[in-house]
Amino acid sequence: MQKYIALFFSVSVCLFACNGNRPSGDILNPQRMTALLTDVHIVDGHMYSMIQNPDTLYKYGTGRYVALFKKHGTDSSQFINSLKYYASKPTQLLPIYDQVLANLKQKSDSLNKLQAAENKRVDAINTVKNKRINDSIQKVMQQNPQKFKPQRTNPYKNVAPQK
Repeated sequence: MQKYIALFFSVSVCLFACNGNRPSGDILNPQRMTALLTDVHIVDGHMYSMIQNPDTLYKYGTGRYVALFKKHGTDSSQFINSLKYYASKPTQLLPIYDQVLANLKQKSDSLNKLQAAENKRVDAINTVKNKRINDSIQKVMQQNPQKFKPQRTNPYKNVAPQK
């Protein structure tokens, strides 16, 4: 009898161990997981930059994550199951995160280019404004040079002599 119980447990352990090699039907494919992880990290970064109050994640984060999962046609449980599956398979997770990093770098570079162009435009506008202001000051100074001459005053003029 003990042989049959030992044999039963040995076979069941082998069967359960072999089941982990196949992904179940609710695991996201690597392309969808890459896109979802990219957006999750963007939302995480945005949440990190907010003022951290005790209910910040609940108040602002929940809706963003729900919208993110809806955008990608999944839910949080499928995302968690997929993340657990890929975490147990580092050889599959590493290329996914390499692509996530490449996507984030590409988005960061494009935002930096847009910010640099906007800064250049603002600087050009400010330069024109400053030039116009300086020109108007120069015109006023040329028209009334006496008004803008520095006048020397005695700072001790109103001080009474001490006895």
